Amino acid sequence: MKKVRDITYTDLLILAIIVIINPTSTLTPYHSFKAPCIPDKVEIRYTKTIPTDSIANCLKETEAQLSEMKYYLKVHNVTDEGYNQVARYNATLMDRKARLAKLASSTNHTGSPPSQTITIPAKDRPLIAVKLSKGYWRAGHYHFTPLNGKAITRDDQGRIISAVYAADTVVSAIRIDSTGIYQGQMDAYLQASGQGVFIAHNGNYYEGHWQYGRPHGFGFLSSPYQQLKAGEWKNGKFLGERLRYTSERIYGIDISRHQHEKGRKRYGIDWEKVRITSLGARHNAEGRTFPISFVYIKSTEGTNIRNRYFLSDYMKAKKQGIRVGAYHFFSLKSPAKAQANYFVNHTLFRKGDFPPVLDVEPTDAQIRKIGGDEELMNRVRVFMNIVEQRTGMRPILYISQSFINHHMNNATDIKQKYNVWIARYGQYKPDVKLVYWQLCPDGKVDGITGAVDINVFNGYQAQFDEFIQTGFYK
Repeated sequence: MKKVRDITYTDLLILAIIVIINPTSTLTPYHSFKAPCIPDKVEIRYTKTIPTDSIANCLKETEAQLSEMKYYLKVHNVTDEGYNQVARYNATLMDRKARLAKLASSTNHTGSPPSQTITIPAKDRPLIAVKLSKGYWRAGHYHFTPLNGKAITRDDQGRIISAVYAADTVVSAIRIDSTGIYQGQMDAYLQASGQGVFIAHNGNYYEGHWQYGRPHGFGFLSSPYQQLKAGEWKNGKFLGERLRYTSERIYGIDISRHQHEKGRKRYGIDWEKVRITSLGARHNAEGRTFPISFVYIKSTEGTNIRNRYFLSDYMKAKKQGIRVGAYHFFSLKSPAKAQANYFVNHTLFRKGDFPPVLDVEPTDAQIRKIGGDEELMNRVRVFMNIVEQRTGMRPILYISQSFINHHMNNATDIKQKYNVWIARYGQYKPDVKLVYWQLCPDGKVDGITGAVDINVFNGYQAQFDEFIQTGFYK
């Protein structure tokens, strides 16, 4: 605003003196005094150069994360807890990949690293308070009343936090430190608590629930360096995926002579009545029952044990329209080649059957006795190759989660080539092509006496239909 000053007699005298001294000068109209104008807010612009190798590295990391996301989205749907959160972040990664690809392309065409101009527009900013333990400072005044609005504060570790308060309670906050950026809810001690997102400087991304500053509850971790972890967390440690057992999932069972023999008693299976009524003590089916879409029947073990009920169960299950597969229990007491031939020679394989399975469950002591992991994996390779050659189907490997973690560190070729069926009662998938999960060994099925192993296909109907056609789960 212009400030107008009244013209005095002194001003007129000075003006007259100027005219007398320099009468030829051209005088502009007299202007009143104008105070200097200094804006409160200014627009800030700065340009930064993005190194070519940095773009390539970011693009590589993003593609690694998208690969894990692709697998997750393939075998899950909106009924699974956290699906929408993961899908939303997948869309963010897709957008990032497109922007990085565009930057990389501009580098290739110009021959020089691209630059990016950042503009921070001038705008009115809210008055920020400085929050202290007993009150807050704002506009040079100290207040003892509860704080409402934005404030800057510091936690007990000295980290600066920008927070929004309501009645002195943190509604949301942003904390930036040497490890990364946290944005979300916090408790009274300024620890991450409730829903929040943490973006680490190394590219890791966690979104989910927090407690006492650690992931706790449902959340997912996406990383360029490890598999996606989506599921239950406790005190910062990942426990595993928490499945929801809906009617949309594809369930199956695996059986042997133990479903027919209990001591000296003998039992038949009423294949016209079979239906899952319990998913075991670990899992709450909430009173629901589920149809059986596939069954695996033990056929052989080692080189001298056969399941006398295999053929009968095989024929009756197929008659009810249930997909059937056969499995062999692996022994370390006889050669792998002999076991593979014994399995194929004494098992019925027909068109439309599910791929054969090798069940590997040795103890650590047994593995050490034959010479260790390398020898065991060589035997597995021999068995799988022979069975695939003789049946025309690529076998599936049945193993436990701990077996993968402890004995397959140098068996990358097996992990990449074969589908895996794991006994998993709480953990998320390892780095394998997972096709089935064994949920429990103590399920209940109408028409079958005693406990039954319950399994679920790793996907939904569309993926199951694809597996029926190809016999291999990509």
